[in-house]
Amino acid sequence: MGLRITQIDAFTDRPFAGNPAAVCLMEKLPEDSWMQLIAREMNLSETAFLLPRDDGFGLRWFTPTVEVDLCGHATLASAHFLWEQGHLAADVPARFHTRSGLLTAENQGTWIEMDFPATPAEPDASAAALESALRVKASFVGRTRFDYVVEAASEEAVRAIKPDFEALGRLEARGVIVTSRASGSGYDYVSRFFAPAFGIDEDPVTGSAHCCLGPFWKERLGRDNLVGFQASARGGFVRTRCAGDRVRISGQAVTVLRGEFV
Repeated sequence: MGLRITQIDAFTDRPFAGNPAAVCLMEKLPEDSWMQLIAREMNLSETAFLLPRDDGFGLRWFTPTVEVDLCGHATLASAHFLWEQGHLAADVPARFHTRSGLLTAENQGTWIEMDFPATPAEPDASAAALESALRVKASFVGRTRFDYVVEAASEEAVRAIKPDFEALGRLEARGVIVTSRASGSGYDYVSRFFAPAFGIDEDPVTGSAHCCLGPFWKERLGRDNLVGFQASARGGFVRTRCAGDRVRISGQAVTVLRGEFV
C-alpha cells in the first residue's frame, strides 16, 4: 500500500473554496527531501505531515518549494482529518508539536478553534518598496516575525490589488499581508496574503496571518471576537479572539479528496 493522502479545504464550509491542504499521516519520519517532493507534487499552498507521538502528533508543513515555521490552514486541516478519520475522539483536543512550539485545536461542532502564538506587527520603514510592489497606498506598514503588514485605505483597494510578484519575491520576508476595515457586512476586516518567495503568489486563506491580524484589528476596532474575510479568488472566513500572547483562530473545513501515492 502506498502513501495515503487527504485533501481538505480549510476556512470554508463548502468544497472548492477556502484554502486546500494535503494531509499525510506517517508511520515513521521520512527524509525532508522526500516530504518536499510530495509537497511539490501536490502543488498546494501547504502539505502537512503528521507523525503520532505519545502526547499528540508531530506536525510539519511544506509549500511546493520550502518548509515553513507556521501554517494555520494546514493545521486546521490536520485537526479535521484526525477527528473525521477517528484517530482522535471528537471530544479530545488535537496536540501538535511543531517548529512554532505546541499548537492545539478543539472540536467545537462545525468549527475548529486553534491556539496559536500572537505575532504582533511593529512599525516598519519599508513603505516605499511595498507600495511600489503592491501598487497601493499604505496608511500603515509593519513587520511581524514572519511577514510585512500593509494597511490600505479601503476594502475596495485591497480587493483591487494586482501586485508585482517579482518585486514582492525580492523582499526579505515570508510574505506580505494587506488588510483594511470591512466596508461590507458579515465580517470586520478584509485581507489578502502574497508569498511569492515561498512559491505562493497569493495564498487563498492564511490562518497564520491572523496571528497578526487578530491583535491588529482588536487594537484598531477596540473590540475582540472578530471575523475576517480573506478576499482571494476562493475566499474564506476566519474568526479571531485574543488571549494574552496567544490568538484563538477558528475556521471550518471540508474533505474533498482521498488518494494514494503508488
